[in-house]
Amino acid sequence: MSYSSKYMRRAILLSERNVDKGGGPFGAVIVKDNKIIATGVNSVTAKNDPTAHAEIVAIRKAAKKLQTFNLSGCEIYTSCEPCPMCLAAIYWAHIDTIYYGNTKENAKEIGFDDSFIYEELKLSLPERKIKTQQYLSDKALGAFIKWNAKVDKIVY
Repeated sequence: MSYSSKYMRRAILLSERNVDKGGGPFGAVIVKDNKIIATGVNSVTAKNDPTAHAEIVAIRKAAKKLQTFNLSGCEIYTSCEPCPMCLAAIYWAHIDTIYYGNTKENAKEIGFDDSFIYEELKLSLPERKIKTQQYLSDKALGAFIKWNAKVDKIVY
């Protein structure tokens, strides 16, 4: 696979058009074999969905179109360096390469500051702002035991 400015320009154009439509300034394009598989724009406020970031929207569309959860062989072009959630989703999707325009520092300058999440991840669970408590772990292990014993599971 190779870098192509036309795909990055498309992601940037999507981000600009999304601002014009009242959405956040983020766009993403997923490419496989030099063909656009899916695009996405930030739809957080339009869908009242805090997970509807451009990269997540594009990943969902690409997985549906390719009928697989494994997007190996794909590249993502995104108008901004992915936030922690999107970065994790890109890893889970097995996308090969990330190309981005703006940095997380550029995003911070206009009010999209994810630095608190990076800081929270460094802390132990009791130190984090959101209370996190393990509960009924002995019961929860049942599903893990079933999964581990399953011979026909699809590993992802």
